[in-house]
Amino acid sequence: MMTRSPQGRTNRLTRPSIAVAAAVAVTAGVVAAAPDAKTAEPTPKLSLIAASTSVTLDSWKDDPGVYLDLGTYLTSENGAFELKVTRKSYKDPVVATQVLRNGKKTTTKALPAGLVKDFSGLPGFAQISVTDAAGKTVLKQTEAFCPNNASGRIRPDAPANSKYPQSCPVNPFTLGSVWGVEKGWASNTYAGYYAKPVQLAAGSYTAKISVTKKYRDLFGIANKPQSVKVTVRERSWEEEEGSGAAVRSAAPQSAKSAAGTQGHSGHTGHGGHEGHQQAAEAPAASAHAAHGAPARPEAPAARTTGAAPTFNVGHGPYPPAPPALPWALKKESLQRQAFSAAKVGDRPGQTDGSRQAPAAKPNAKRPTGKATVPDVPKPDLRSLPAYGITVNDGYEEKAGRDYLAFSANVWNAGPAKLVVDGFRTPGKELMDAYQYFYDAKGKQVGYTPTGTMEWDPRPGHEHWHFTDFASYRLLKADKKESVRSGKEAFCLANTDAVDYTVKNANWHPDNTDLSTACGQENSISVREVLDVGSGDTYTQDLPGQSFDITGLPNGTYYIQVLANPENRLKETNHKNNSALRKVVLGGKKGARTVKVPAHDLVNAN
Repeated sequence: MMTRSPQGRTNRLTRPSIAVAAAVAVTAGVVAAAPDAKTAEPTPKLSLIAASTSVTLDSWKDDPGVYLDLGTYLTSENGAFELKVTRKSYKDPVVATQVLRNGKKTTTKALPAGLVKDFSGLPGFAQISVTDAAGKTVLKQTEAFCPNNASGRIRPDAPANSKYPQSCPVNPFTLGSVWGVEKGWASNTYAGYYAKPVQLAAGSYTAKISVTKKYRDLFGIANKPQSVKVTVRERSWEEEEGSGAAVRSAAPQSAKSAAGTQGHSGHTGHGGHEGHQQAAEAPAASAHAAHGAPARPEAPAARTTGAAPTFNVGHGPYPPAPPALPWALKKESLQRQAFSAAKVGDRPGQTDGSRQAPAAKPNAKRPTGKATVPDVPKPDLRSLPAYGITVNDGYEEKAGRDYLAFSANVWNAGPAKLVVDGFRTPGKELMDAYQYFYDAKGKQVGYTPTGTMEWDPRPGHEHWHFTDFASYRLLKADKKESVRSGKEAFCLANTDAVDYTVKNANWHPDNTDLSTACGQENSISVREVLDVGSGDTYTQDLPGQSFDITGLPNGTYYIQVLANPENRLKETNHKNNSALRKVVLGGKKGARTVKVPAHDLVNAN
């Protein structure tokens, strides 16, 4: 079984799963009636509401801590609440601008410098204080707010769908993002993925939630704190098992346990063609059964309410838990499902934004006629600097070796999406690959052969890879090649929102989860797409990606991520395909170390 170094675990599996969060419905009586359209103000009116007067939160004995999903939401009326968050380069700070739309007129308002530090949301947005039954304050803290968090409509005449992305990006090299709460919608203020559990003993509490003063002043939010009665109940997996309850996924699972049980299941994670979908609906049952281990599945929710499984997951053998139950799921439904797996996705009564984005279907037949590369918009492939950099033993594949592992991302700056179809001649192992081109109306107007696709059977992959999409090289201090990674073939998927402010960026891309994007071993054809604004992350724990540094001397090196190395793909610019990340190797054989200096203002290894 593959194992990773402690450093590797820190990068991928530091956030434990949580138990089922209380799911509530926003009823008609929660907010006031919508204002009359004739008297509506041109700027959005934001309000803090509580979807319920009480919630029940679980604290598990084997994974203590309570996650404060209190069911409070920020509503937006008289227009959408929209923020554009960007940085010019990694040498420049992140800046935020509010976008105000009034009919066809659009204006912008620069927010104070330094308000946001990254792309994960508005820091220090919500103030939370918790008092016990005796009136003693036992907790006081602030939490960030991602406007793209779990959301839903608060009135029937609101837009049926939100145009905003489904989560706030966490890739350290994100360049641009758009955050928003749709008009007539509400977004959960719970910090979710970014929150830490709090220590509260079993009992009754009162939580008071308010928007902090700087944001009330900045966005004109009324100072109307919300109070929610909180019941904390302590639970134990052993007790649930002993009771005979059907608890498929009620208890949380530690990162170590998750890594140990999901890495090699044939259809888990991004290794299997439907791994992510299966991980979402029945996270670990099949993985445990396959290895004969005790059936102790992971929790049905990552530490977020409604952040999509596409939340900067990247390719890797360890799938995240699916999001928490959506806030729009009714209480009585929750009671019936309290001890069953939480199914994610948009369906009646469930609008949590965790839709499993399907793959785009390939053309029914391989293209015919003369291959042409028309003068139409094309993709622009760019590489992000490597991150998640660690030294490990190669997951015990080759004893006594030292490996430098890393995560890498190639993204598409547009203005056109990259579309590659693979077609297989029956009986042949390789597929023939073709790149397609489209006019401004989306009509296919040309194609060109662009290499092949190959089946990768290794755990953590197990799908069709497009060859020569990118290459990884370790360069010496003089930037001459020292070691080349064996990985140059990739399954393309939109795992990361790198810059949703570029022209033609798609805020809701397809094939974000590899559910069918990269095919099965017996597939006859596949379509792989890298949409505008999105990137494809391959995480540091994948086989074949790392550099063997066993015989390399200590010193300074550069990890190069190079997109489209053979220029097989047609794109608008071939001069921006390379990104370098400086690393310093140290230690001795069997105990090598790596130091990763900051990349301009980005201080993330």
